[in-house]
Amino acid sequence: MSSASDRSIASLRALVRGRVQAVGFRDYVYRRARFLGLTGYVRNMPDSRSLEVVAEGSREGLEQLLAYLREGPRSARVDAVDVEWGEGEGRFGDFGVAS
Repeated sequence: MSSASDRSIASLRALVRGRVQAVGFRDYVYRRARFLGLTGYVRNMPDSRSLEVVAEGSREGLEQLLAYLREGPRSARVDAVDVEWGEGEGRFGDFGVAS
């Protein structure tokens, strides 16, 4: 029998700033989040210099995604990643790219 802590999920909201739009960053995040079994979304922000990632899943998976966000694809330049952690609510069925 599994305990409640075995089923608990965490959430992550990250704002990635730098040269992160028009460089394949959303697809980069999408592929890695799906590989890690996370749910949520990635989207460009209106300022043209940042993107938002909202994800839920295991803390370990989210920490790995955060490492990927700090690195970014080769064509990107990440200046900063602002992170907020929370408890997962199971709001998402999968991970996608939002407009």
